[in-house]
Amino acid sequence: MKTMKKLLPIAFLTLLFFAFNSPPQEEWVVPEEYVNMKNPTDPAVDLNIGKALYKKHCQSCHGKEGYGDGPKAADQKGDLGDFSTAEYQSQTDGELFYKTSFGRDDMPEYTKKMPDDEDRWLIVNYMRTMLEE
Repeated sequence: MKTMKKLLPIAFLTLLFFAFNSPPQEEWVVPEEYVNMKNPTDPAVDLNIGKALYKKHCQSCHGKEGYGDGPKAADQKGDLGDFSTAEYQSQTDGELFYKTSFGRDDMPEYTKKMPDDEDRWLIVNYMRTMLEE
């Protein structure tokens, strides 16, 4: 009985710990063919189209500045990322294109909403402008 009295608080604290600490999101693995994919669009051209597409499709979750603080962000379970960080910006265009295209978890797939690959590449170009100075 003494052992049970000692274990009960430990079990309770362990339960609390796991209840309030969500597990880290698993790493987002991008297929090699996308990692090395080259962006076929010119970032200096059509940036306003990329901005408009971002505003329509991405801003509600990722926020105006890409901080992951859009009005729908609180409803999402995973990490929305911060597009302004050097870590985020160090990804290749192909990695960003893959994530933008195919999504995972709360991030929806956009190949049906935006079937034209060029539109998703233009969003990648716009996300590149969000680097923190």
